[in-house]
Amino acid sequence: MLTPLELTRYARQIIIPGLGEAGQEKLKKACVFLAGAGGLGSPAALYLAAAGIGKIRIADFDTVELSNLNRQVLHWTDDVGRLKVESAASKLRRLNPEVEIEAFNVHMSGENLEKLAAGSDVIVDAMDNLQTRYFLNQVAQILRIPFMHGAVSGLEGRAMTVLPGETACLMCLYRGADVKVKPPVLGATPALIASLQVTEVIKYLTGLGQLLAGRFLIYDGLNMRFAEIQVSRDPHCPHCGSQG
Repeated sequence: MLTPLELTRYARQIIIPGLGEAGQEKLKKACVFLAGAGGLGSPAALYLAAAGIGKIRIADFDTVELSNLNRQVLHWTDDVGRLKVESAASKLRRLNPEVEIEAFNVHMSGENLEKLAAGSDVIVDAMDNLQTRYFLNQVAQILRIPFMHGAVSGLEGRAMTVLPGETACLMCLYRGADVKVKPPVLGATPALIASLQVTEVIKYLTGLGQLLAGRFLIYDGLNMRFAEIQVSRDPHCPHCGSQG
């Protein structure tokens, strides 16, 4: 049940048609695994906490640097040199004390991601490299947990929702491609893409609307355009080809 304080905190959200108190209670009961506390992870964490997700599990293995601050809005100048997960957890607890925050300062790999993701209802991809994203994608398939993908470069961003056993996965989309170069990033770009990811999380958990499932959304901020590509499952995909 929602407390009187929660009813007040989420009042403007609860009146969204189709969400209501029942939907808010679903958010309160949910656990979201957020992989990354950087450019995408910062705004994603803020909006997940503000929305009332009951438990947010954050993993990252990095410290705050001055060059992060143009986009990683969860970290401030005084946090330079601090562990990102510690900086993130302290801000989120102040933003919404009703939300449980689990912070893990770990280097994410194929060996530990399954443990980190286990028990969560949704995985949010807030990473900055494709190799770790592939590990996340594979874990999502193994555990059958929906996976909200997001990526950015400069003024361009991408998003797709993966429903294991139902839709194309990240490996179907990128087919093992990799990018080694750190991309340029305008701070507003990850903010926009992360907002789309959180919207997908809330829609999935509450049953609202149509998900970005099997649909690859491309944001072109330079020309302010959105494009959408339908992505079909690859029956020979090494990650999801055997899922039914």
